[in-house]
Amino acid sequence: MKIDGQCHCGLITYEAEINPENVSICHCTDCQQLTGSAYRVTVSCALTEFDLTGGAPKIYVKHGDNGRRRYQMFCPNCGAPVYTTGTGEDAAEIGIRLGTVNQRRDLAPTKQKWCASALPWSASIEGLPGSPGE
Repeated sequence: MKIDGQCHCGLITYEAEINPENVSICHCTDCQQLTGSAYRVTVSCALTEFDLTGGAPKIYVKHGDNGRRRYQMFCPNCGAPVYTTGTGEDAAEIGIRLGTVNQRRDLAPTKQKWCASALPWSASIEGLPGSPGE
């Protein structure tokens, strides 16, 4: 599936070819802190299927629990996290942040990981009152 997207301010833009089955939710504490939310939703693709078409991201390097480095790419203007990649064998894959994908309504998560770190309420929000806007 062909997708495109951008950060909130539009400085960083991209195009990618993805498999819609590669959408996942991560509940790890790093993802919670890096997003400022309960979890992060990512769609993965091969590095060879990802093209930056706009500005250059700022890079933050974090070390995972496995000791490997992960490069967190975000917009230097608006701060939106856009994608991630790694080193060594991890460099062959890009993790695109679903909130930046223009076609995000067509992509649903197919798996979850780091569920031991999930916030206890995160699976039970369906019954909360809601409104179409604010």
